[in-house]
Amino acid sequence: MAYPSRIKSPKGAIHEYKKPFREKRKDKKRIHRRIGSPIREEKITATEREVSEGTIKQLHTLGSQKFGSSPFSIHFDRWLADVAVVLSEFESHPNLSVDDQYVKERAQTLVVIKSQLEERRKKEASLDQEITNLAYYKSSLKQIDTEYVTLMVELKRRKNREIKRMYTLVDQVKKEQDKVIRMKTGFFRGISRKDREQKEIETVQKLNDKQRELELVELDFNAEQKKLREEYETRREPVLEQLKKFRKISQNLETDGSLEERWFACETLIDIVITFLQRKAAQSHNPFKADPA
Repeated sequence: MAYPSRIKSPKGAIHEYKKPFREKRKDKKRIHRRIGSPIREEKITATEREVSEGTIKQLHTLGSQKFGSSPFSIHFDRWLADVAVVLSEFESHPNLSVDDQYVKERAQTLVVIKSQLEERRKKEASLDQEITNLAYYKSSLKQIDTEYVTLMVELKRRKNREIKRMYTLVDQVKKEQDKVIRMKTGFFRGISRKDREQKEIETVQKLNDKQRELELVELDFNAEQKKLREEYETRREPVLEQLKKFRKISQNLETDGSLEERWFACETLIDIVITFLQRKAAQSHNPFKADPA
């Protein structure tokens, strides 16, 4: 039995393999499945240099951090926790094995800044009392001023009444003096010359007395006014001093005084980190060198 002859392909021709339709669909599904599946990436650990530079940068930032408004102490715990996190990330790096000197210096610095912040926390806690004291002395000063003004108004009123009364008396004596002068010119010839002269002397003396009395009244009121002013200043001065004192305390508490202390603490920690890295680098160059005591 003869088999049908096969048509041979030309020599050198490229044969193209075509998959059946079903196989193509299966391949597409595999491709889609690969594309849709999440790609697992290995977590890259930061290098020693990267974590060191990051620590120093974060400490700089924390050292310059300003708190918004009083009471500033509500931010202290959060700030200390942030510092602790930054140091913990640095110390937990697998290539960084901190030594005893680093641990000791870091601990001392944290103890100091915690103590300073705690002292500021206590000062802020006393702010309510300082504000109460400030309000008390403001009220006292206002009361002293009011009493002084009231007394001065009353004194001036009495002075004006008395001066007016004295001027009335002086005017009456002057009228008597005019009457005596008219006697001398002959309007009242029934009175003897001796009586007229005596009347004139009495009138002049009476006028002098009233004018002198008027001067004394003015001097007395001026002295009373001066005394009232001195008493006012004596009462007012210590109150003003206390008011100034409590205003200064309140103003100080309204300013974030912890900024300088926190900045210094972070700069100290940065120095500790850098010094530790320098020791570590020196030991890596000379591995046989003993650790400093």
